Amino acid sequence: MARLTIEERIAQLETRKRTLQARLNKQDRARDTRRKVLLGALLLQRLEAGRDPEFTRRLSDWLTDELPGFLVRPEDRKLFPEFIALRSDGGGPEKEKGAGDDGGTGEADGSNGAGTEGAQDGGSDHRE
Repeated sequence: MARLTIEERIAQLETRKRTLQARLNKQDRARDTRRKVLLGALLLQRLEAGRDPEFTRRLSDWLTDELPGFLVRPEDRKLFPEFIALRSDGGGPEKEKGAGDDGGTGEADGSNGAGTEGAQDGGSDHRE
C-alpha cells in the first residue's frame, strides 16, 4: 500500500472536517428546535392550566399582540385562532385599527420585522 502524500492527507482531513462540521450543525439545529418546542409547550401548558388568572390573562394578551406580526404564513396563523382574528377569506388578521397605524407589528414601515433570516435558516418564515 502506497503512502499518501501530504496534500492527499490534507484533502482527507478537510473532507473529514466538513463532515464533522455538518454533523455539529445538525445537532445544533436539533437542540434549537427542541428548545423551541419545550418553551412552546410550557407557554401552552400555562395558558391551559390557568393556575394564575392574572398571569394567564397577561400572557394571552401578549400573544394576541405579538403573534399576528410574528406569523407570516397563513397555515401558521391557522394554528393559533385564539390569538389571531382571521378574516373570512382565511387571510391575515382583520384590520381593527386606524389606517395610519402599523397594524400592530411594531414596525413603522408596516413590515413584520421578519427580515431575511428565514431564507438563511432552511426556509422558516419566523423570526428567531
